Amino acid sequence: MNEFLWILTATIINTLLGLIGLTFFWIKDKVLNNLTIYLVAFSAGSILGGAFFHLLQDSFSFLPVSSAINFVFIGLITFMLIEGYFHWHHCKKCSHPFTYMMLIGDSVHNFIDGLIIAASFLLDIRLGIITTILIIIHELPQEIGLFGVLLHGKHSKKKALIYSVLAQSTCLIGGVFGFLISNKINLFSEHLIPFAAGGFIYIATADLIPELYKMHEGNLIKALKTLIPFFLGISLMILLKIWA
Repeated sequence: MNEFLWILTATIINTLLGLIGLTFFWIKDKVLNNLTIYLVAFSAGSILGGAFFHLLQDSFSFLPVSSAINFVFIGLITFMLIEGYFHWHHCKKCSHPFTYMMLIGDSVHNFIDGLIIAASFLLDIRLGIITTILIIIHELPQEIGLFGVLLHGKHSKKKALIYSVLAQSTCLIGGVFGFLISNKINLFSEHLIPFAAGGFIYIATADLIPELYKMHEGNLIKALKTLIPFFLGISLMILLKIWA
């Protein structure tokens, strides 16, 4: 029961990262509108970096390369089909269905984080604390990027905040679920990690990067400027991999 309380506390703290969007409430709408293109670029870079340098590389350490690649492919195809559903049915009047793809991808990722937090606390309390801190450090830049993508997708600040918290709350669900299936948690999370990597690769390459091209509006200077936050997002993920 002591481990469960630690898992619950850690995943609740992680869920509160969804409130990072509150920092944008004090920025004027005009300024924020000009910033969204850079937030989208940063988000694209950070989730690509997270997919390749964290999720995918981590999956190679406990799965055969062929199995990991298979699950990446399954994740990519699954997210393609999900987006097809939003385009064809649910989101006919929605001009930015990729925002929902971001939320789904982030929810899966946070669920995995919850499983990892649960597994680490079940092994050792100190390991659980360290793991939670590392996950929070990794999550922070991605949550900032997610909020920017939601704003670009024409969601209000209030809705973007609510959606961010809901997506982040799957970490709590993952933590509780991980505790309940503690004897099978590794097998479950091992296959979800490359699956999530495939989903993020799809979102970045099929949705966010093409969206950046639209936002450039043929302006070469603007296009070049977005490369800075894009590569900053990738670089940050690489540095976190090295240092953490």
